[in-house]
Amino acid sequence: MFVLRLLLRRARGAARPPRRPHAAAPAVPAPAEDELFADRVRSELSDELPDEDLGQDLGDCLDQYHLGSKPRCEEVEYLELVQEAIDRIERGH
Repeated sequence: MFVLRLLLRRARGAARPPRRPHAAAPAVPAPAEDELFADRVRSELSDELPDEDLGQDLGDCLDQYHLGSKPRCEEVEYLELVQEAIDRIERGH
């Protein structure tokens, strides 16, 4: 499933859906709050994948990943975790 998502992402040129604006004005400006959340998600992912060299842009991690470079079970876990992190950042929670 996640390998298919990676292939589709590459085929579409990594187009991302537009983000929804926040309904209420938060205490912290939205870009700063979003960036803090994204940093926390990337930190959690780094804790789960300590041997991986993850950059600031997780989309690049998927785009530069070479299918078959890990054993199948590790590859699926890696792709799944990175994609879930990207989805969490895009959703904002």
